[in-house]
Amino acid sequence: MALQQVVEQIVTGLGYELVELERSAGGLLRVTIDVPWQPALEAVQDAHADEEVQPAAAVLPPRVLTVEDCETVTRQLQFALEVEGADYARLEVSSPGIDRLLRNETDLRRFAGEVVDVTLLAPIGAAAQGQVNANRKRFRGVLESAEEGGWQIVWTDEPVRKPGQKVSKKYVPPPAQALGFTLDEVKEVRLAPIVDFKGRKARG
Repeated sequence: MALQQVVEQIVTGLGYELVELERSAGGLLRVTIDVPWQPALEAVQDAHADEEVQPAAAVLPPRVLTVEDCETVTRQLQFALEVEGADYARLEVSSPGIDRLLRNETDLRRFAGEVVDVTLLAPIGAAAQGQVNANRKRFRGVLESAEEGGWQIVWTDEPVRKPGQKVSKKYVPPPAQALGFTLDEVKEVRLAPIVDFKGRKARG
């Protein structure tokens, strides 16, 4: 069985989500996991407005991945990989970082409204229509669902200013631009590694 299949089978079998599997220099096998996403309770309540909702469900906080979760997956993976005769020197199981990979439609729905980095498989080409360089493949902007279906990234080419830099009253900010895409057209979509003191808002 292929390594990806072995790892995904173990991770999902234990009730977790496989976010990413990487091989690094020195034989390091890095496995990134998370708890499966469930839409916010408010959305569930709206969808089942005529049904009785258990009162206790309203006070349950979103489940968060813990160190113990990573240890559990590590032990099971070590056993399974030994049985499969997998070639690796060290195993590392961890939670997603701030540059989390978005693999599927569920991930895109989960993080809609966040700033993401999108890398296309091929340059934008004729679709640019003079707005951006036709050879451009990387974009950073806000992830949104497109009106015609699919997804889009929305951004402005606002220049980065130094702290305290004054802006002329006559300055006109550049217009927002949007690029539609499907998962078949992208090499990868990741959360932009933007750090602030407030942190990312929870998506439970």
